[in-house]
Amino acid sequence: MIGMDARFLGIAELVEVPPVAVVVDVMRAFTVAAWAFAQGAEKIVLAESLDEALALKARHPDWLALKDGPPAPGFDAVNSPGLLRSIDLGGRTVVQKTTAGTVGALAVKEASLVLCASFVVAEATAQLLRARGSDGVTFVVTGEEGRAEEDLACAQYIARRVTEAGTEAAGFLRRAAESRAAVELAEGVRQGVHPDDVALCLEVDRFPFAMVAALESSLMVLRPSAPPSGRR
Repeated sequence: MIGMDARFLGIAELVEVPPVAVVVDVMRAFTVAAWAFAQGAEKIVLAESLDEALALKARHPDWLALKDGPPAPGFDAVNSPGLLRSIDLGGRTVVQKTTAGTVGALAVKEASLVLCASFVVAEATAQLLRARGSDGVTFVVTGEEGRAEEDLACAQYIARRVTEAGTEAAGFLRRAAESRAAVELAEGVRQGVHPDDVALCLEVDRFPFAMVAALESSLMVLRPSAPPSGRR
């Protein structure tokens, strides 16, 4: 691909359904999702609300439900990569409800291609976009009403990687490391946090898969997808 028309929008700025959407939540929804797949999860159901997450769990007792913030009755885990990495999820279905990431994915559920992304799957996401050859891609910056620096930095990094495979990550990671979310996680302002969460969210290309979300019946389901070609 020589060029790609990339737009960077907050959730509230989505006035129409984009054909291709990359929903970015670095700290922490889509870092957690990638870790869930690395721990063996088969799929992740993105829930509209906490009530829906609990209802799905009630109908499927073997599913694992996780949410933002502190532990809560009915939920098996919290939205922390540091805490999730010790859980064996072999063959399990995870139900995820977060403040920003899952909301962003559901906002573009009618798009023809929805990718959920963070730094840990950046290159695989860029590879999939390169292979598809989409002229226009909308990056949904989920945090802080579209102003989250860590999400914007990651979105801009992936967009650049699509067209310039040699793009270095360092500058983008620095912006993410200095973001409000990183500071709040490091200082314990947010609940349900592991001390390693920020570092885990800033690992570039930790995992070799992209994550594709699509409607399955009435549910928005996220699955890992191996990129169509090898690393370049």
